[in-house]
Amino acid sequence: MSNPERDPDVITCETNLSEAVEIMTPREVPLGGLRAMTVRRTLPQRHRSLIGAWCFLDHYGPNPVAETGGMAMAPHPHTGLQTVTWLFTGEVEHRDSAGNHATIRPGEVNLMTAARGISHSEVSTSSTTVLHGAQLWVAIPDADRNAEPGFTHHAPSPVAGPDWEARVFIGSLLGDTSPVPTYSPMLGAELLLEPGAILDLDVDPAFEHGVLVDKGTLEVAGRHVDKDDLAYVPPGSGRLELRAHDEPVRLLLLGGEPFGESIVMWWNFVGRTHEEIVGFRDEWQAQITADGALVADGQGLADGRFGVVVGEHLAPIPAPVLPNVRLKERR
Repeated sequence: MSNPERDPDVITCETNLSEAVEIMTPREVPLGGLRAMTVRRTLPQRHRSLIGAWCFLDHYGPNPVAETGGMAMAPHPHTGLQTVTWLFTGEVEHRDSAGNHATIRPGEVNLMTAARGISHSEVSTSSTTVLHGAQLWVAIPDADRNAEPGFTHHAPSPVAGPDWEARVFIGSLLGDTSPVPTYSPMLGAELLLEPGAILDLDVDPAFEHGVLVDKGTLEVAGRHVDKDDLAYVPPGSGRLELRAHDEPVRLLLLGGEPFGESIVMWWNFVGRTHEEIVGFRDEWQAQITADGALVADGQGLADGRFGVVVGEHLAPIPAPVLPNVRLKERR
């Protein structure tokens, strides 16, 4: 791609960009169940919790459902965030307490807004043989955390060049803009590169970016990035070069203005204080308990902040025990 002239300060920043790129490796986390589908958790990490408003990234698959049981996330709660589901293969059935019911398919983004509180379930469909994708969370700014819960679906049309293809599911890139609503300036896109392709992207210099490599190996601003790793690129440059090696590459490009607020994140909640998280947990436990025991049917929840997942009969997931230390703020 051609690029317009840039400010000399930006060019100077680009000269040193390779040295500023951080490579973040994932850790494996079992989601639970008898066969425990395992995900690669890339964000948050100890030294970096957010990229823009992106605060959580699980990358999973290719996952043979016959061996692992696939995804069977029974009703569970969220606050203070938006969930973003993006699949490469397979299908997932989504239900939530705002009454939304949708099938999540490859190349189609589903964004659920939890805000003041929602509960939902995600279960891979019976026709799914291989499950492969990413689950991401977006932190909602404090001013909007009490908004109504909601759900948005969008199937972005591909944008293509001679040796690349992109699907922009959040924000703007390569001349395409997604209609999916967010509470802060953000970017989310899937890019496919042919072997040896060089894609020179015009990006917002106010954004920090993350590049998750799902397939192949890549150079991001001159730094080598292996499969499953996440490259962090700090703000300051209006140009981002992606260079494929000798095999096809699939990646997710995430971005956003630095969030600028401290958050407290624990289990499925994003809040601002330890006490707030404790309160969210107590409210969920109260909703899923009847006569001193956990309810066995998702339709048996009491009224409360998180509602009842419409049409879901799986038993709700209880919150884990809080640690014996005060939850720390993250930035």
